[in-house]
Order: sequence, then structure tokens, then C-alpha cells
Amino acid sequence: MSKLLSAGASAVLLLVLAACGAKPQQGFDPNAPAAVGVVTIRTEPVTLTSELSGRTSAFLVSEVRPQVSGVVKARLFQEGSNVHAGQPLYQIDPATYAASLSSAKAGLAQAQAAYATAKLKADRYKELVAINAISKQDNDDAQATAQQAAANVQAQRAAVDQASINLGYTKVFAPISGRIGKSSVTPGALVTASQATALATVQNLDRIYVDVTQSSADLLKLRHDMANGQIGAANSAQVTLVLEDGSTYPISGTLAFSDITVDPGTGSVGLRAVFPNPKGDLLPGMYVKARISKGVAATGILAPLPAISRNAKGQPTAFVVGAGDKAEERVLTVSQTVGDKWLVTSGLKPGDRLIVEGLQKVHPGGALKPAPMAAAR
Repeated sequence: MSKLLSAGASAVLLLVLAACGAKPQQGFDPNAPAAVGVVTIRTEPVTLTSELSGRTSAFLVSEVRPQVSGVVKARLFQEGSNVHAGQPLYQIDPATYAASLSSAKAGLAQAQAAYATAKLKADRYKELVAINAISKQDNDDAQATAQQAAANVQAQRAAVDQASINLGYTKVFAPISGRIGKSSVTPGALVTASQATALATVQNLDRIYVDVTQSSADLLKLRHDMANGQIGAANSAQVTLVLEDGSTYPISGTLAFSDITVDPGTGSVGLRAVFPNPKGDLLPGMYVKARISKGVAATGILAPLPAISRNAKGQPTAFVVGAGDKAEERVLTVSQTVGDKWLVTSGLKPGDRLIVEGLQKVHPGGALKPAPMAAAR
């Protein structure tokens, strides 16, 4: 009886397995070609740029200092306002200088009177000596006295001019047009001629200098590449400015000059660019970055950033479609980024099919199914 039950159970089990039988699952084929997106490499002219950090400075700067000593009677400007050249800024007490001018004028009048008397006497003695009415010695003395009186008139006239100049200096004028900063003195303060501390500073901000430095080694390499014909001269000397917040200043500047001396401490060369500043957005002392054109690589090779990775040694690498549609890994040399691409100086050549998409499925020597994709331009 038990044998019959066992046989029946086996038969039922076979029927259930037959009824529920599923199709065999297809296994994953590791040798199947990986679908990838590729870009065909070609050469094109590429403008090379350097991004250099620096600071802004005013185009014109003038520190206002008194040229005579005295007590400040009044400040004649608003701090932070725009002033024009020749505008009065401070009034120094003119009383003592006005008195000096009056004294000098009185001295000049006395000298002129003394000269008139000496001149008349000299002219008279000149006539008398001609008829031997007086000695030649007396005539010579009279002529010398007249000349001394004339010289004294000139000295007194110079004293008047000096006193007049000093009186004029009691009013301190703006030497240049621009924006004036805070005042270091208030009315009632005693100032001295040519003192070390400036009363105020005027800065012309219509244009702004941007001073940056470039490595002398980079400069030598640039000249070497130009001499070898690897790159050509830049088409323009325009400079783009990147501000502290990452935004780009809307107006391009021009490269004013490159220093001819290398700083022995840093091994760098100074560069200066000039930017128009019509709205006053740029202020002296701002930290900025200047993008300066170095030259044009006539046969540059650009590779999209996602296509480039780095190996364990830190070397930039990329995969290309090799012979037989097999993945081939290349070690590259890159110099700089240009937008969203790397500028490749070695490791790729025109016509190479660079893998940009599907890299996670690619391994060296693996079969590929490449499909062209539009290069990111």
C-alpha cells in the first residue's frame, strides 16, 4: 500500500512540474559588444589663455598734502564724492600769509624808492664826470649803488611773488579729477607743509589697472612654442576679467605692458591690463582673475571633459575605439581646459574615435558597438 502511495505522489509531482515549467532564463553574455557614444577627433585653431590672479588699482592716484603750515579753517568737500581738478578742498588760515604778502609789498615799494634815488644820482654823476666836475671814484660808487638798488628791487619783487604763492597755498586744491576718500583732518587741526600724512586721497576710477604676475617658466615655454611654430601670436591683446563672485566683468580690457624684469623672490614677471570703468563697478584693491590670451594653437585637439579620467598614477587617460572595434586605453598629456574640453597635446590624433558615453561598460580590449554622437561645441 505504501509503495502505491509513493508512486502516486511521484506521478503528481511530475505532472505539476510539467504544468508549471518555465522557459529557461537567458544568461548575461560578458562578450557582448558594449554600446558606446564616440566623437571623432579633429584639429582646430584653439586660443590659449592664462588665468592669473591679481589686484585692481586706480588709474591715477594723488595724495593731497598741504604746502604751507597753519590751522585748517574749513573742509570744502563731501567725503566720498567726485571732485574735479582745481576744486578747493581745504582752507588754511590765511591771516599770517596775507600779512607776509603785505610786508613784502611794502619792502618792494621801499626798494623801488631807493632805486629811483640811486638811479637819479648815478645819471647826474655820469654827466658830471664827463666834464671832470667829480672824481671817477665818486661816479663809480654812484653807479654801483644804483645797480645794488636795482638788484634789491628784484629781490623784493621775488619776495612778493613768494608771499603771494604761500597765500595761495592756504587754499588746498584737488590736483586731479576723481573720487575723494575720507579726510584725515577736521577744521581746527594744525597741519604742516609737506607733512607725511595726507589730508585726503583722490583716485581717478574712469579706468582701472589690473596687476597680475606670470611665471617666467611659462613665459619661456610660450616663446619656445612660438619659435617652433607650435602656436601663433594671439589675434588681439584683449583681457577678460573674472570678479570675486565668479561673474565676468562685461567690458574687455587690454594688456598695457609686460615687465622686463623677473622678480628674484618669486620667479615671476609682472603684467598690467587696463579696463574701462564707466559705472565705477571696479574699485581699487579688489581681488580678480584676468584671462589673458597667450597665442593660438593652429592644430589644437580638444577632448570633452567627461571622456578624460586618471589612472592610479594620476595620469590622464581616455578610451578610443581601436582596431576591430576593440577598446584601447591611451595615456594623454593635457595642458589646460578650454571651456568644457581639455586641450590634449599628446595621446590623441585626428581621426581617433574617442569614447565619451558608456565608459562604465568599457574595459581594455573589450568589444564595442560605437555610435557617433555630436561633439559638445
